[in-house]
Amino acid sequence: MDKRVSPFHRFIVFGLQQARSCIFPAVIFLTLAASKLLHIPFMPRYDFILLVCILAQVLMLLFMLETWDEFKVICMFHIIGLLLELYKVHMGSWAYPENAWSKVGGVPLYSGFMYASVASYICQAWRNLNLRIRNWPHAVWTVGISILIYLNFFTDHFVWDLRWWLTLLLFIIFFKTFVYFDVAGKTYRMPMVLSYVLIGFFSSIEFISFFGGPRKVFGISIEA
Repeated sequence: MDKRVSPFHRFIVFGLQQARSCIFPAVIFLTLAASKLLHIPFMPRYDFILLVCILAQVLMLLFMLETWDEFKVICMFHIIGLLLELYKVHMGSWAYPENAWSKVGGVPLYSGFMYASVASYICQAWRNLNLRIRNWPHAVWTVGISILIYLNFFTDHFVWDLRWWLTLLLFIIFFKTFVYFDVAGKTYRMPMVLSYVLIGFFSSIEFISFFGGPRKVFGISIEA
């Protein structure tokens, strides 16, 4: 592409690339919002959300907006997310109060798609923006911090919650790591820690928004 492309044009292209990468998260967010405001006849709301999520995945595969490898990653994240939800609901961290046919252990099956939507965004952005990563830390550090983060997810009910210390450690480990991406023929770079902050921020909007799943934010309980 012409190198004389204006910064504004690149900004628009970047926005479109991001929008395409956010198709599945947007479907979930809008479905949560619409189902909260509108009455869904013939079926419980949680089941309706699940059907929309499944239909969205089918359509993304049919229209080749998603590859089969990406679909496998999304399924893996869905399963992991569902297991995490089962644990947190069992421990009383939050609850899904509405009735549904598709609830297991008090957790609606659609909840796994909230985690899968993050995986969908990462996969789509990786392809749409041609992401490359430089100075990736040694596996000892990346695997180690991953294990600690997941352990803290389970152990914070019994011992100290170390999430903020782990966040600091994450920033230290990835301080020298950069992600490179292409917009309209030009390559940009961003600190990896900044990308974590941005992904975490927008994921939180999806998870703890007024229309979203149940969470406790600043001491305020939010239910689905």
